[in-house]
Amino acid sequence: MSFPKGFMWGGAIAANQAEGAWLEDGKKPNITDVMVGIGSKDPGLKWNEETGKWEMALNPEKKYLSHEGIDFYHRYREDMKLMQGMGFNAFRTSIAWGRIFPNGNETEPNEAGLKFYDDLFDEMLKDGMEPVITLSHYETPLFLMTEYGGWSDRRLIEYWKNYVTVLFNRY
Repeated sequence: MSFPKGFMWGGAIAANQAEGAWLEDGKKPNITDVMVGIGSKDPGLKWNEETGKWEMALNPEKKYLSHEGIDFYHRYREDMKLMQGMGFNAFRTSIAWGRIFPNGNETEPNEAGLKFYDDLFDEMLKDGMEPVITLSHYETPLFLMTEYGGWSDRRLIEYWKNYVTVLFNRY
């Protein structure tokens, strides 16, 4: 069987579901890192009456799937080889905003986070796969929610623009 010229054949993941390494190389928690499951009544956050803000309150009895994912952060080279063996010519992934800007509001990016994606994209290209990138797959840094109330605060637009500008200038 052959595909038409230009047909993209590949797979896809979301950073928050696959990468793991949730606090490595400068990354800080994303909103998804405190979620246990869809509709969970135990989201890993609690309201602090004194500060009037949400804060992280992970339940040690719960398993937070994004903390380990499939350990793509450490195993992506192996995974790319498997995909290459399946004849993939494209691979879609998202970029974890909290890996690039750990709190989300920094002015300078986390170089270790950028290096991970540099290496990942280089590996994709080396293995004959076109990177297809999603800028965010629900990976808003948790700090932006706990400090500013999330997207209800218009400052997040500027933080998002800074994140996107860094990525566009880099890639």
